Amino acid sequence: MKSKIVVLANQKGGVGKTTTAINLAAILATKGKKILLVDSDPQGNASSGVGLFNTDPEKHLYNCYMGSPSTIDCIQSTSIKNLSILAASIDLAGIEIELIAKENREKQLRRILKEVRELYDYIIVDCPPSLGLLTINGLTAADSVLIPMQCEYFAMEGLAQLIDTIRKVKKSLNRGLYIEGLLMSMFDQRNRLTHKVAGEVKKHFKDQVFKTIIPRNVRLSESPSHGKTIIEYDKNCAGAKAFDQLGNEFLRRNRKTQ
Repeated sequence: MKSKIVVLANQKGGVGKTTTAINLAAILATKGKKILLVDSDPQGNASSGVGLFNTDPEKHLYNCYMGSPSTIDCIQSTSIKNLSILAASIDLAGIEIELIAKENREKQLRRILKEVRELYDYIIVDCPPSLGLLTINGLTAADSVLIPMQCEYFAMEGLAQLIDTIRKVKKSLNRGLYIEGLLMSMFDQRNRLTHKVAGEVKKHFKDQVFKTIIPRNVRLSESPSHGKTIIEYDKNCAGAKAFDQLGNEFLRRNRKTQ
């Protein structure tokens, strides 16, 4: 059985996208699922966030895009059982120029992941904060899109743009693509605007919004600098408990759709 590919996308930066990718992947791995985390952001924050700071330059997603070596040779293990990673490097920043004349340039990540799809239960792809070719490749390769968003003034505006892009990709490149759900992250209970925006999101998107909310949490912010997921850094903090709830909700939703 091939894995389900879930892409995390939002062209707006600082919404908790990479934090969600890392910690959802780690939580699902601790629940016995075989997970591949794909770092498709040239900043490489998902890679360093699971402890891969100085990795072999030959074992990066960039090399897979360029056709050498094979995908399976680039995958690296992490300190968490069942969690592997296809890491990123700054070289990935130039991939849009490298691919510009390539045939099927939007389908290169699909090609890369095809080789290893049957080895995992879920493949989670962290996209850069843009709607460029790396994100389009993610959406073209994916079964679904998980959209983390911060409940602030400009959130809805950016969301409309992202959903328009998802529709275009669905129409021309990936007919099976659907929205896994919207996740409210970095949620500040004390802020009235946060609650107002959350209400608007729920009104528009209804059941597509995850019931789990990821709170603003100091421990969640600290953990990446230590190269640790939140369950390794502080499994008892509010952030870790929220991600455990998210993992359970994610698996419940997927049991219904399988």
